[in-house]
Amino acid sequence: MYSRLLKPVRLALAMTFVALVPIATVAQNAPKPKTPAVESPSKWDIFAGYSFLAPKSTSNGISYDSIVSGGIGSVTRYFNNHLGVQFEGDVHAKSEKTATDGDFSGGSAGLIYRFPTSNITPFIHALVGGERAGGYLQSDTWGPVVTAGGGLDYNTPLFDHHLAIRLFQADYQYVHENFDVTGSSNFNMARLSAGIVYHIGSIAPPPPVTLACSVNPASIFPGDPVTVTATAGNLNPNLNAIYIWSGTGVTSSGTIASVATGSLAAGTYTVKGTVKEGKAGKEGLKPGESADCTASYQVKAFEPPTISCSANPSTIKPGGTSTITAVAMSPQNRPLTYGYSASSGSASGNGTTETFSSVGAPTGTAGITCSVIDDKGQTATSNTSVTIVATYVAPAPHTQAMCSITFERDKKRPTRVDNEAKACLDEVALSLQKQSDAKAVVVGEADAAEKAKTAKEERAALRNKHIKVEDFAAQRAVNARDYLVTEKGIDASRVSVATSAADGQKVEDYLVPSGANFPSDVRGTTSVDETKMKPQGRKPLAEKKHKKAAK
Repeated sequence: MYSRLLKPVRLALAMTFVALVPIATVAQNAPKPKTPAVESPSKWDIFAGYSFLAPKSTSNGISYDSIVSGGIGSVTRYFNNHLGVQFEGDVHAKSEKTATDGDFSGGSAGLIYRFPTSNITPFIHALVGGERAGGYLQSDTWGPVVTAGGGLDYNTPLFDHHLAIRLFQADYQYVHENFDVTGSSNFNMARLSAGIVYHIGSIAPPPPVTLACSVNPASIFPGDPVTVTATAGNLNPNLNAIYIWSGTGVTSSGTIASVATGSLAAGTYTVKGTVKEGKAGKEGLKPGESADCTASYQVKAFEPPTISCSANPSTIKPGGTSTITAVAMSPQNRPLTYGYSASSGSASGNGTTETFSSVGAPTGTAGITCSVIDDKGQTATSNTSVTIVATYVAPAPHTQAMCSITFERDKKRPTRVDNEAKACLDEVALSLQKQSDAKAVVVGEADAAEKAKTAKEERAALRNKHIKVEDFAAQRAVNARDYLVTEKGIDASRVSVATSAADGQKVEDYLVPSGANFPSDVRGTTSVDETKMKPQGRKPLAEKKHKKAAK
């Protein structure tokens, strides 16, 4: 009898042992989970415990008593957080002393589905296998068994969350046996179990999708192109991936986004990228199937232009012009427009050069401002100047008084040019030779007695036209002129004669430079009519005694 009891027990234990050996080997190398079961449910569950069985035959009137001394064990391999495959064995035996004593032992395999939470894990399973049944009147016989049921595990923190308590496992089993004595028999059995569960390994979720963004270039001026590139990690090649971009001026094409920066003001801008994976139309619905990234770039303000300005020539005469040259530059090569203005005068022209005209401008310094503006409205100015100098006007030339000739010594020839007079006239001739454009004026004078004599002769000439009038002042001037022309070779047109009302027996010599006005410089003179006044030669006086001797 006991051998009949031990045979199925040994068989069940052997089956359990065979099933547990590879699992135990794996468990030695499996890493310990570092998170609670709900966050990372176990990959393997090993269960061992007590089992109660209540068999009831539905045919041949056979009835067996409940078996309270049973054992059960199972090994479960989960494919994900919920679904797995289970291998289970149980042993339920009695002493078989009476006709109602029986034993039931067997093994099954099937699917299990669990609902993991932080503290408890409910589950259901459905198994199919073989059941060896026998009793006091029947020999042990194998038959098919179908098991359906479920249970509840309590997850303890013991052994780093590896140990759980199976509070209960309730199963319904259907067994069909063909006994050698009673023939075909069907059993509806209720099985109630409890025990401990050891968790091994974990169902690690797939690594979440990652996304990194890079921007190139990171610093630009408005209008420069910007490209943002997204690099995703941990994508499942079997799922569809989509990219979504957002930001000012952003347009995208898959992993690359372009930014139109022409209208952007200076500042820092951010582009956001998102990747989602999943089945087409359902991307990103599950945890870990989406990731975001951001990349920033800086838009710098355009730098203003610079300009320098110069004038050539920098000094001009009134009414003259000067060329103003401007040299401007935009650091970002923006289009430039030039302008010019002047504090006096006028500036005209365009481009890099203009002409400054001093017409209407006073003498002195005229300021010129060169300006430039780019297409962004940024300006720059530079100043230069042109000095307007007055035309040099030489001092007006004036008549220069030279030497005087005295005629007082020669009482008999009071108008004759003697040797002493020659010295003075030679000086006059030399000055005229040095200044080829100058002229000379010889002014004769007479004393009171001479003037009275001349006046008397003039009155007499009114009565007798044959009376000769002697004009001492005029004669002296004509004689001096004659010396300059005949003896010194001075052009007659360069020497004029005049008389003065001054009292004296003299000739005053004057040098008249080109542009000088003799009548304005020397007042009180009267021009001599040279056609009525002939020059007197410089012949010496004849000795009277010689003449008498000759007679």
